[in-house]
Amino acid sequence: MSILSTQWTAVLYLGAAICFILALKGLSSPRTARRGNLIGAGGALLAVTTVFLSARLENIPAILIAIAVGSAIAAPIARRVQMTQMPQLVALFNGVGGGAAALVAILEIAHSEGPGILLAVAFTLLIGSVSFAGSTVTVAKLQELISTRPLIFPGMRWVVSGVLLLAVVAGGLLVGTGALIWAILLLAVSLALGLLLVLPVGGADVPIVISLLNAFTGLAVAASGIVLDNVLLVVAGTLVGASGTILTRAMASAMGRGVSGILFGAFRGGSTAGSTTQSDRPVRSGAPDDIAVLLRYAERVVIVPGYGLAVAQGQHAVAELAVTLEEQGVNVVFAIHPVAGRMPGHMNVLLAEANVPYESLKEMAEVNPEFKNTDVVLVVGANDVVNPAAKTSPGSPIYGMPILEVSHAAQVVFLKRSMRPGFAGIENELLFDPKTTLLFGDAKESLGKVLTAVKAL
Repeated sequence: MSILSTQWTAVLYLGAAICFILALKGLSSPRTARRGNLIGAGGALLAVTTVFLSARLENIPAILIAIAVGSAIAAPIARRVQMTQMPQLVALFNGVGGGAAALVAILEIAHSEGPGILLAVAFTLLIGSVSFAGSTVTVAKLQELISTRPLIFPGMRWVVSGVLLLAVVAGGLLVGTGALIWAILLLAVSLALGLLLVLPVGGADVPIVISLLNAFTGLAVAASGIVLDNVLLVVAGTLVGASGTILTRAMASAMGRGVSGILFGAFRGGSTAGSTTQSDRPVRSGAPDDIAVLLRYAERVVIVPGYGLAVAQGQHAVAELAVTLEEQGVNVVFAIHPVAGRMPGHMNVLLAEANVPYESLKEMAEVNPEFKNTDVVLVVGANDVVNPAAKTSPGSPIYGMPILEVSHAAQVVFLKRSMRPGFAGIENELLFDPKTTLLFGDAKESLGKVLTAVKAL
């Protein structure tokens, strides 16, 4: 017997939906992201509580055990995950959401009547399974369990087309008959389709695909809301689907590419790919003392953070270096590329951990015109987002991608572990420019040495 009336259930669901909308608004800025996350969690708690109080649930002990087991697994993982592994965690959670929606759809087939509901079941199965399988591949790629290069085989485009056609046929048969066998076939084919869609994606494109799959999961959840006759699931899923789509388009735009090019570029040689090739061309390298002199006697310094900074956990060291330079009269700002790191906002969150003021973070459009008046640009662990090949090499896999135009500065300093290319797998000609100085080593250690040298001047 339900405790809440239909009216109160609708009111509480509306409250949860408002929380989800406010959460998305909060997550749009680093300043309000923490508050937005808490509001979203509160909305989810309100929604789950409302279900318990308003629905006639069976097997409540099993439901509570499942919640307890899931919480016991998820909470420690979320607390211990490193910032550099956050995209993998997001992809994992996203895949689990899509898989859960697909399983719910299968379980509801026996209770689904009419072609409209069966169509929602088929859609949920298709999109949820694609999201689950595709997210699994993105986790494996980012974790380097499989190659970050595009994985393709001869005739793969025709195989993908055939699998997609088979999925449509299986879905049509499911809608027409409501038979479980067609649902199982659709599930299997959709899982294969998810694998085949993401395997050809390589390198820097993977975070964009994670965002796209997140949108897929939202759509699957919205469709499952139709299957379960739950308005809140429809609202929440639609919000996730819409926001994921907007984010995907924004990230693709920041890379100067289209979504179709990201998914199918490998078939025509246009997808970014990781590489282990290192150049043997001569470069000018320097010692920490040399870098310290350049920074200390500059009037304006721009720091460009990248994934290497996150890997080395050097955000506190670079923040202290910035403060020390400012105390000595140097104007210091941070230039943030939209896709620096492994996900949007990665660098913003990383620097926020080190208490870098938001006012010091400059977006690409704002900082690019200022490079020509900059004495020194300090690039820490970034590569592709400052590579001039994006503007000068039409055959390059990053050609057309908007970049931070650090080459316009008077001096450029790169902190790098090695000469290994970035995810695009191509050399950065700026590394060989006479005005560029390289300091090799772990970013955190190198920053510490430069900081010590700056303080000694």
